[in-house]
Amino acid sequence: MIIFALFIAQNSLDFFTKYGLLGLFLNGMFSSFLPIPTELTTAALIATGENEYRVFVVLTVGSIIGGIIAYYLGYTGNTLSHRMRKITRIDDKKSQRSYELLSKYGWALIFISPWIPVGGDVIPIIAGIKKYDLKKFLLAMAVGKTIKAAAIVYFLAFIIVTFFH
Repeated sequence: MIIFALFIAQNSLDFFTKYGLLGLFLNGMFSSFLPIPTELTTAALIATGENEYRVFVVLTVGSIIGGIIAYYLGYTGNTLSHRMRKITRIDDKKSQRSYELLSKYGWALIFISPWIPVGGDVIPIIAGIKKYDLKKFLLAMAVGKTIKAAAIVYFLAFIIVTFFH
């Protein structure tokens, strides 16, 4: 599993950084339902001198669109969501646990889901499957992803400027 994660991380870094802000947008979008880390692409773009504000906006918009896509996949019962669960190795036990947590904590879980490694990727899909209220989902997801993007971009910018310039 660790080797698989390293393989995905390295290949996603190569692919997404090659396309700059467009690559970051795609990375942010896909990371909402696949375990592809945005931190590596974000760090690479900041290290090459890309404007932090643009990185923040692109990452935020891509992540929010990805969250909407994940919700939609779950909502429609799309077989792609079942395939993605297999690719991300989200088994029925993890899926059931996420389902129970969503029932109990709702918007709070959606809000923090961007910070939950791997398992957090399935929460928007499960919210769609459960037909969770779209307005509540959009608000919680958008605020959570915006805060995460700001934290990632500005923390990485601080680290890169402080230690590598």
